[in-house]
Amino acid sequence: MARHIMTLRSDDRPGIVAAVSSALLEVSANIVENQQYSDEGTDLFFMRTVFDAEQADVERVVAAIESSSAVHNHDLQVRPEAERCRTLVLVSRFDHCLLDLLHRWRSGDLPIDIVGVVGNHDDCRALVEYFGLPFSVIAVTPETKADAEAQLLAMVEEKGVELVVLARYMQILSDGLCRALEGRAINIHHSFLPGFKGAKPYHQAHDRGVKLVGASAHYVTADLDEGPIIEQDVVRVTHAESPSRLVALGRDVERRVLSRAVRDHADRRVFLAGRRTIVF
Repeated sequence: MARHIMTLRSDDRPGIVAAVSSALLEVSANIVENQQYSDEGTDLFFMRTVFDAEQADVERVVAAIESSSAVHNHDLQVRPEAERCRTLVLVSRFDHCLLDLLHRWRSGDLPIDIVGVVGNHDDCRALVEYFGLPFSVIAVTPETKADAEAQLLAMVEEKGVELVVLARYMQILSDGLCRALEGRAINIHHSFLPGFKGAKPYHQAHDRGVKLVGASAHYVTADLDEGPIIEQDVVRVTHAESPSRLVALGRDVERRVLSRAVRDHADRRVFLAGRRTIVF
């Protein structure tokens, strides 16, 4: 038997859990983990189930659930737990988030398969190649932005990329690219959103005398830094912290927040519900 992850989003109706349980019982599958949530704001039902079953029985499970009258306007997906999420990382010059992802990937801490790293500068090449991964430079200027994004999207399709991670990639993606990557591109923002947007957020925070410094990981949308938030965290600070110290503390939070968001996405724990996320 193999372990599988099933995710289901459907209109919220009575009988969905019974339909899923019955379909799994019919093939003698064993449920090892289950989370569910009914969202009153959208009238949607979300469910994540991990189960053990013979590979040959998975199609029977899917067919039984989809034929149930309880499941309507649904998105049902099942994949082997051992199947890693094919991931492309984008970076500029700051390497702290990239280094953390590479370390966690190589140590097996993240259920992803990094297929390459793309930078709009060459600064991180030696680091990436040290980890035995291909590094590509796609320079971006106002004149070349459209061609650069076309190259990036072609790489995503060619490599079968399921997740794009902006690891402090200091470029604003066009509306078209954001739509093409909807629900599969994660950005780390050096702020506890919403707040302190734009340049030098830690200096803004210092000037305002903040007592918390944080970071937010969110899905990329055409609305800059307004995408559905997946993960956030903060660290307490005092008036004695200098701007450079805030930067150091903030970078540590950024690393942790981004890696947790990537892990949750790769583990199929994140569901979109309008501008919000449901994270199991």
